[in-house]
Amino acid sequence: MELEVFIEEISNRIVKYLRAGDEPGKVADPLPHTSLSKITDLKLPIEGNGMNAVLDDIDTYLRSCVKTNRPEFMNPLWGGINTAGLAGEIIATLTNTSMYTYELAPLATLIEQTLLIRMGEMVGFSGGAGTLTTGGSNGNMLGMLCARQVMVPTSTQTGFDGRTMVAYVSSESHYSVLMSANVIGIGHQNIIKVACDEDGCMHPSALEEEIQRTRREGGVPFCVISTAGTTVRGSFDPIKEISDIALKEGIWHHVDAAWGGSALFSSKHGALLDGVESADSVCWDAHKMMGLPLICSAFLVKQPEILARVCAHGNVAHYLFHEESRNIDAGRYSLQCGRRNDALKLWLAWRECGDAGWASMVDRYMDLAGHLESQVLAHDDLQLMSSRMWTNVCFRFSPEDYDGDLNELNSEIRRRMMQNGNYMVSRSNIGDDVIFRAVISNPKISEHSLDELLNELTLLYNDVIRGLPSEHGASSA
Repeated sequence: MELEVFIEEISNRIVKYLRAGDEPGKVADPLPHTSLSKITDLKLPIEGNGMNAVLDDIDTYLRSCVKTNRPEFMNPLWGGINTAGLAGEIIATLTNTSMYTYELAPLATLIEQTLLIRMGEMVGFSGGAGTLTTGGSNGNMLGMLCARQVMVPTSTQTGFDGRTMVAYVSSESHYSVLMSANVIGIGHQNIIKVACDEDGCMHPSALEEEIQRTRREGGVPFCVISTAGTTVRGSFDPIKEISDIALKEGIWHHVDAAWGGSALFSSKHGALLDGVESADSVCWDAHKMMGLPLICSAFLVKQPEILARVCAHGNVAHYLFHEESRNIDAGRYSLQCGRRNDALKLWLAWRECGDAGWASMVDRYMDLAGHLESQVLAHDDLQLMSSRMWTNVCFRFSPEDYDGDLNELNSEIRRRMMQNGNYMVSRSNIGDDVIFRAVISNPKISEHSLDELLNELTLLYNDVIRGLPSEHGASSA
C-alpha cells in the first residue's frame, strides 16, 4: 500500500471517530476480558500481515475502545478531545524527538520553556522553573523529592534513612502520595492523613496538631501536600492557611493542583487557589480540565536550583549535556532521559483559544456542574452526597421509604448502567457510602446530556426497585 493511501485511510478513520461523538451511540460495548480476548485476534505473527491488516486492526480497536470523546463520558477527571491538541500530538509523534537537549529539540525546548514560565507566573512563581512530567503522580513525587532535598541536602548523593521523615496530606488526597513515599524512601507509614472538614478540605488546626505529635514522637516533619481539587469531591484545601503553617514549621509545601489548577484562568473561580503563590511547588495537569490528549502535565517550582539539584544526575551524561547549553537544556530539570514532546499540543491549543478561551471553558463547566447539582437536589429519590466546590457532582439514590442496603442499591444501578454502555460515570465512596461521581470536564457535555444521564439512572433505579432483570433497563440514549 502506498504511503499516501495509507495516511489518507488513517485520516478518514480519525475524522469518522471525531464526528461519531456528535451522533447517537454508546460510550462502550462492555465485554468481560475473557470474551474480548476470544473474539479478537491478538497474536503476534512470525511473518508480518502487511499494511492492509494494520487498517483492519485499527478498525477492530476503534470498535471496542471506550468512546471518551462522547458527551456521555463523565467517568474520570478528563474527557473529550481538543482538536488543536490532537494536531500537536500527531506532529510531535511524527517528528519523534526527545526533550533532553536544545540541540535535539530546538523549537520544542523554547515552546516548553514558554509554557512553564507562563504557568509559573499564573501560580505566582515568577522566576521559577519546572518540567513537563508523566502526570500528577509524578509531579507529586517531584514535590516530595524537592522537599527531601531541602531537608537532607546530601540525600541524592549519599542516600538517607527515611524512617523518621514524615509528610502530611489530606485524608482525601490522591493515592499517588503513597507511591511517592515508596519511591523516595520514607514508606507508607510516614504519610500522615490529616482530618478534613465536612466539605472534604484539610483542617489547618488538625495539621498543626499532627506536626506537633510527630515532633513529640521523634519524627521529622519535612513536607505537607495540599490538594486543589480532590479526586472524589473536587474539594480545595485552604492553601494559604496551610502555607502559613508550613512556613512557620520550616517544611516544604507542595500543592497537588493536577485537577483544579485550571481554576486559575477564571476570574470567577480562581479564588479557589488563593495562597498558592506562597507554596514551594505545584503540579498541574493540562490533560484534565484543559482537555489536552494524555499525557500533558506540568511540575512547577519556586526555586529552580532545588529542582536542578534533584535532577543533577544528568550532569554526568557528557554525551548529552554540554556546558554551553546548560541554561537551556530541559533535561537538566527532569528525572527522565528520553522524554516525548508534550509541549507542542499544549502550546498549539493555548495559541488557538488564549487565556480567555480557557476561562470561558472553566466557567461553562462550572455552570454545567451547577445545573446537574440543581437537578439532583430537585429529584425526589436522589441525594447530593457532598457540597460542590469544583465540577465533581457526588450523589446517590436514597429514597425515604427504602429499607434495603443503599450501597447495594446504588452499586446495582451503576452495574446496569455500565452494562447498557450508554453512559460512563464513576462509582466512588464518601466514607462508607457508595456514590455516583459525575465529572464535568468534557466539551461535548451539555445540559441535555446531563438531564438524559439522570433519566437513564432513574429508569434503572425504578427497574431495580421493582426487581426487574437488567435487560429491562434503559434503552440506548
